[in-house]
Amino acid sequence: MSDRNRHREPPLGEDKAHSAVAIQQLGHIPARPATPSPFETGALELFHRALCAEQCQAWMAGLIEQLAWHKDYHEVHGRRFHIPRLQAWVADAGIQYSYSNNLLEVQPWSPLPLAIKREVEARVGHRFNAVLVTYYRNGDDHVTWHADDERELGDAPVIASLSLGATRSFQYQSQMDERIANVMLETGDLLLMRPAFQQGWLHQVPMEPEVTAGRINLTFRQVVGAASLGN
Repeated sequence: MSDRNRHREPPLGEDKAHSAVAIQQLGHIPARPATPSPFETGALELFHRALCAEQCQAWMAGLIEQLAWHKDYHEVHGRRFHIPRLQAWVADAGIQYSYSNNLLEVQPWSPLPLAIKREVEARVGHRFNAVLVTYYRNGDDHVTWHADDERELGDAPVIASLSLGATRSFQYQSQMDERIANVMLETGDLLLMRPAFQQGWLHQVPMEPEVTAGRINLTFRQVVGAASLGN
């Protein structure tokens, strides 16, 4: 993930009370047309409740018990900070991910994540060789703005994101006009991120202090080499 924390207010809308000539005279700049939603362009596709709640509950309980969870860190000016979530990296032999000088420990495919992978592959029609499993223990756990656009994912990365557990906000922001939109992801929701999404949009899971239940997010990827994740 590459962090790109560039925040500023969105451009003001055009004052429709003035004619085009008056706008020119007053020095107003008409607002640019809004960037089409990634759902409209096909960069994102949501399979709502693709999997039943009972199956998701069983999978989540199994993953929490069976995976080796790590509270990883990132480095800023030589100082280490723990990231606000737990992670597990499961992948084919020889595939590694690192970020901020922190190499994720590779876990081999055990029966449960392998079964989930095969189910997701069948739903979206893509093959994957790795998954980053993220455990948001409550609403304080989060991930900041980033794009999954590392060169090790190739020029056209396709990522399938499966949500288990608590409903959480998934925010996305256009890199053209920086408008922010939001979709609530429920347990069993499967979000397919096609290449154009990583190329034109950032995304995050923000803090939601009112959320007390846990959520697991599995992001399946096809890795072509060692990768470097953001924070």
